[in-house]
Amino acid sequence: MRERDFVLGIDTSNYTTSLAVTDRNGSIVGDSRKLLIVKQGERGLRQSHALFQHMENIPELIRELFEKVDKSRIGAVAASVRPRPVEGSYMPVFKAGVNYGKAMAAAFGVPFFEFSHQEGHLAAAVHGSGLSREREYLAYHLSGGTCELLHVTVSGEGQGDFHIKILGGSRDLSFGQVLDRIGVTLGIPFPAGGEMDLTAVKMRDKLFNRALTGDEEGRPSCLLKEIPIDGLEINLSGIETQCRRELEKGADREALIYELFQKISRCLCRLTEKAVSQTGCNRVLFAGGVSASRFVRQEIGRYFNEDAAGQVKRAVQPKPVKPDLVFADPALASDNAVGIALLGGRRLWQSNR
Repeated sequence: MRERDFVLGIDTSNYTTSLAVTDRNGSIVGDSRKLLIVKQGERGLRQSHALFQHMENIPELIRELFEKVDKSRIGAVAASVRPRPVEGSYMPVFKAGVNYGKAMAAAFGVPFFEFSHQEGHLAAAVHGSGLSREREYLAYHLSGGTCELLHVTVSGEGQGDFHIKILGGSRDLSFGQVLDRIGVTLGIPFPAGGEMDLTAVKMRDKLFNRALTGDEEGRPSCLLKEIPIDGLEINLSGIETQCRRELEKGADREALIYELFQKISRCLCRLTEKAVSQTGCNRVLFAGGVSASRFVRQEIGRYFNEDAAGQVKRAVQPKPVKPDLVFADPALASDNAVGIALLGGRRLWQSNR
């Protein structure tokens, strides 16, 4: 009889239907995703519309996945059932993954495991990062609907179980929401973050090249104020309002996008300094779709005197606080089911010992 050494993970978040299969060694065997459709000019989806699209997408993704993966080797099914691992955390969209997951587990005659969407993000970000043996670290969950600074401890054998405490973050909007709202206003299709990130990087490179040649003409003036930090918490509705006002005044769109990304990056740098100083925890993980931003990753690295790969930038003055920065693989930063499958595998292999 063939060994059942695969785990199927399902994640049905606000804007992506995701299925993934991992094996006993934690390797990714299959990864299928489909973005939900948001009409041009709209800033998101109602939960009912998102749930309907998930129900339509899952059978298609199952067929796609099982064309590449031997389904007879599925030993467990896992799904994200809620946004966060806390009592009362609930969103209807996760019902799609839960119901399909339970049905498939019953059909295969294998166990079904439940996790939160946030735990899935952390597991995917930790995968291949060098943090798999760490028992304590700080983590950012930065996505389209979440902006949280977390203290994570790990218990149990191997990678163990996550114990998550929210230390801070945004009191109102997330960085992803600000980017999407401003991006849609500029006519960029939802989700807008990826295209805006490319624009911000190009604008920064253009300004850098001008500075090298001594050409300061056309350099944009400062449009936006720094994002204020209160303790370890921030409010982001203010910078959205600033962006809208500048656009009404006729601000250059590329300059505005560049400065918005710059202010987001600086805010995360200052927040990280405070968090590391207050907690004494030096390792900082960046997870979620916003953390995949090339601009944000590079700016944070430069601020702390290293790039996103940990290479020292000698021209930059070192900071008193020098955190160990760990960024999720960009392919695993945005919504995916890989983390959920990995968590399911961890639970399955531990229960079989």
